[in-house]
Amino acid sequence: MKRKSKLINLKSAIQYSTLFGTLIFSAYSQAKIADKRDEVKYRTSFGKCPSRAAGTLTLQLMKNFELNGSMKDLKVKILKEKLAEKHFISSYKIKYDPLKKFLQFNFDCPEPLMKVQIYKSNGLESYEAILVENGQLFDPTYEVLLRSEKKLSYDLPFLALPVGEMEEEVQEQITRLVRDMDLKFRKKLSEVIVNENKELTMILSIKGHPSSVFMGPEQWEDKVQKLRKIVSYMEGNKKIPAIINLTNPKKVVVKFK
Repeated sequence: MKRKSKLINLKSAIQYSTLFGTLIFSAYSQAKIADKRDEVKYRTSFGKCPSRAAGTLTLQLMKNFELNGSMKDLKVKILKEKLAEKHFISSYKIKYDPLKKFLQFNFDCPEPLMKVQIYKSNGLESYEAILVENGQLFDPTYEVLLRSEKKLSYDLPFLALPVGEMEEEVQEQITRLVRDMDLKFRKKLSEVIVNENKELTMILSIKGHPSSVFMGPEQWEDKVQKLRKIVSYMEGNKKIPAIINLTNPKKVVVKFK
């Protein structure tokens, strides 16, 4: 009887051990499935942004969201740490679907217009920046990233200003002027110069030949419209002007070499 009792106890112990092991495995499997279900998936739309910059920002934001699970914290982080500016983002939208546990990032970046040399207040030190379509000045790295991903395929014109910090009013005028040009004409721009009297001069490169365009201190938008017609006419007749003088809006002077 004692021997039989021992066998029954041993059998019970084995069954209990097997059942306990099964429960542990089952709990572990369910935990794994739950972890998988808790994973937040995401998708990013880069817009006109360099994918390297927008992708780095996405990973930063995903890491923050996985830790906090808060959209509010995400938006505070972007504003507080100026992450949009650091990654060249001009606009962004972030949506979260809690049922699908899915984050959607939509980024966009501005089009680069010109390279500009900015002088500091002492007039001796300077730094280069990229003027973009929303009027902001970006670090030159922005151009490098766009070129590396073949999102910028033409040379940017230079903006030359008198020594001193760029005035906001002039910056806005130049930005609007170049931004509103169609890309075909903008590609002809080689240099844009504003002198101390705020007179505008443009250097065009037409079929590899330079043309100097004198615009004077005012009515730049109207003069650019005239300039486009003049250049189109001259190209059609295979003539490249050396100088186009538009300082007087009522009189256009064109000189050839």
